[in-house]
Amino acid sequence: MPLTDQLRNIIDSLSGVGAEGWLALVFCGLLLAEVVLLRRVGEQQTRTWLTTITLVGLFVAGGLAVNEAYRGGLFLDLLFLDNQAVLIKGVVALGAFCVVLWETGTWQSGDARHDLAKRKLPTEWYALLTALVLGLFLLSMAVNLLSIYLSLELVSISSYLLTGLVCDRKASEGGLKYLLFGAVSSAVMLYGMSLLYGLTGTLDITSTVFGVELAKGGSITLVAGLLTMAGLLFKLSAVPFQIWTPDAYEAAPVPVAAFFSIGPKAAALLVLMRLLSAIPVAGLQTPLAVIALAGILIGNLSALRQTDAKRLLAYSTIAQAGFLLVGVVALSDTGFQAAVFYMATYLFISLAAFFLIDALAPNGSLRIADFAGRGAVAPLLTVGLVIVALALTGLPPTVGFTAKLLSFSALFSAYQSSGNPWLIWLFGLGLANAVISLFYYLRIPFLLIFRPLPTNAVASNVPVQLTLAQWVALAITVPPVVLLFIKPNWILQFIATF
Repeated sequence: MPLTDQLRNIIDSLSGVGAEGWLALVFCGLLLAEVVLLRRVGEQQTRTWLTTITLVGLFVAGGLAVNEAYRGGLFLDLLFLDNQAVLIKGVVALGAFCVVLWETGTWQSGDARHDLAKRKLPTEWYALLTALVLGLFLLSMAVNLLSIYLSLELVSISSYLLTGLVCDRKASEGGLKYLLFGAVSSAVMLYGMSLLYGLTGTLDITSTVFGVELAKGGSITLVAGLLTMAGLLFKLSAVPFQIWTPDAYEAAPVPVAAFFSIGPKAAALLVLMRLLSAIPVAGLQTPLAVIALAGILIGNLSALRQTDAKRLLAYSTIAQAGFLLVGVVALSDTGFQAAVFYMATYLFISLAAFFLIDALAPNGSLRIADFAGRGAVAPLLTVGLVIVALALTGLPPTVGFTAKLLSFSALFSAYQSSGNPWLIWLFGLGLANAVISLFYYLRIPFLLIFRPLPTNAVASNVPVQLTLAQWVALAITVPPVVLLFIKPNWILQFIATF
């Protein structure tokens, strides 16, 4: 392509990255505002300004992304904007908006139960979260191996810093473990990408040459594909790259852990589906089925033994990643659409679970045993947690039931077409594990409602005090868990246009 055409393509592509350009400006603005404000006004006022800038920036970025009229390739096919990318951007922006609202309440309330000296995030977190959202926006559009890798590294570096941002030993340890496992998965992924490039001679996964050349590779294509998926499986907390998840989630503050449970997974899921569509190897179905089944088993069985609520939710995300891959394993349009629906609805379920656990925690303690008797103190929040627990299990009348129904229906249809025995094993054991998960998902609601307050635990009688921002975050996340069960077409109709 002549240089003038390349320049014209780059200039024309700017019309398709309005949200990303806006986030880059917000990121720079937050860095400058933090430096200036901390020298001129107090920390509380600085946080108020930074929170306002971040919320406005995320709201505008989400609006720009959802209302983007352009569809097609960008920057010489490094990026590709379609309805799938638009939906994932909306999920990421909404998730980030909610966690900033929730974090705002932890320092505005001044409530002693939050142990502000340890749990309050430094002011740098606003800029890092914005950088993470920017990386996820770019990753959702990445269709070139180079752009996939660079976007994933931007997401990873921001995530490592957010995990270890609070200055204590646990945060430093969790951030270091996250960094080490992330570096290994990135190296494995990069090696797989080099194999794919050597086999095809192109980095563009949407290119016709990419699929044609990989079809000639045989078993080496299967190996290269699995290695390349390592970085994406790492972000999904899928087996065998799930080891970092419990420590990182436990070390990170609740808003950060809540966003980790949905943001990186949403973008990584889309890239994984695009990669699977580009690699013409039917042999990938069995390894993916094994990965999904292993994630469901390891996540559920490990969660049964947990005594800390945040670690329990961390193992829950490992199991949910396995359930998320159920639709992907089908390797069909129906399965991919079911997986996207699962991810879009999991946004509300996962964020609501983290928020409610944090709100009900007595004196900031996340030990499961300390939740006993707290239901009488906050009955409305307890009812919300029961609904969310049912959704995580996959029971009606919640959207968790609809998501699992669509995913397993697509999986069974794929089994009828292919006869792959691993698919029926995943189908049977996956449904059985949904029953097993009921035991640990309902443990905290059971303690809240049916166990009395400990006689020696004065802090358990302290009423729950939430700020207006936190109530707004709950209002955004909890009602859709039931509403989308009643009206799933609100999302399905948009997904059907993919």
